[in-house]
Amino acid sequence: MTESTAGTAVSARLTEAIAATAEDIAELLRAHPRAGAPIPGATWSVGEAAAHLALANLLMADLAGGLERPYGDGTPGSLAAANAESLDAYPERDPAVLAEAIVRHAAAFTQAAAARSAAEPVRTPLGPMDLGTLASYLLTHMLGHGYDLARALGRPHMIDRERVELSLPFLLTAMGRVVDPVAAAGRGGRYTLGLRGGRRFGVVIEGGTATVGQEPPERSDCTIVAEHVTFFLIALGRCTPWQAVARGGILAWGRRPWLAFGFPTHFKAP
Repeated sequence: MTESTAGTAVSARLTEAIAATAEDIAELLRAHPRAGAPIPGATWSVGEAAAHLALANLLMADLAGGLERPYGDGTPGSLAAANAESLDAYPERDPAVLAEAIVRHAAAFTQAAAARSAAEPVRTPLGPMDLGTLASYLLTHMLGHGYDLARALGRPHMIDRERVELSLPFLLTAMGRVVDPVAAAGRGGRYTLGLRGGRRFGVVIEGGTATVGQEPPERSDCTIVAEHVTFFLIALGRCTPWQAVARGGILAWGRRPWLAFGFPTHFKAP
């Protein structure tokens, strides 16, 4: 059981962060309603990314309420196809309308989650997890796309230290599920990962798979410690290790410190 599911319900810190992040994104869209603005490094526009967020929040609210909602098979290709299909079926691109939908569906999620145990299992687009981890998934998903929207609109993003820490239950759960077996094959290593001034955990890559532990592994080959926002952006593929080093957001040491630069290439985010 992760930290987020230690009690009988999803933690208040996490539900409050979900509500606040949804409102931050909505305010960004209301204040800068440029639906056609391109998302840097992506094929989506602001309107398409906002529509995707509205749909994803609704999907996760339904899952929190106990509904079965098949959505791809967890592989990057299937999730991309599911995203494209859902966007084609939902033509709304008005940022003001989508802002309200993002907030409304985030509230529906927290309301549904409040009636269930955080330890209750649910099936998600990235496989089974408990409800508390699904809440962390929702927050992570909003922060990632919220960051994209902020960049597209030239505004500050909404990622901060506390929100990154609340994203960890999902990030640690997902890490073992998004390994690129081709990239990871023959490139094993024992890693200690950590947040600057915060917790440390372990990842062992072997045979094209990754095993994530709540504690660092014995005889770690490489220790990677990153500032919170930098860690989050690397995890979601929004920042490379070289960019992180240039901005002073990451440090690496150990018996094989050079492994740090290849570590993100072992994974393929959906």
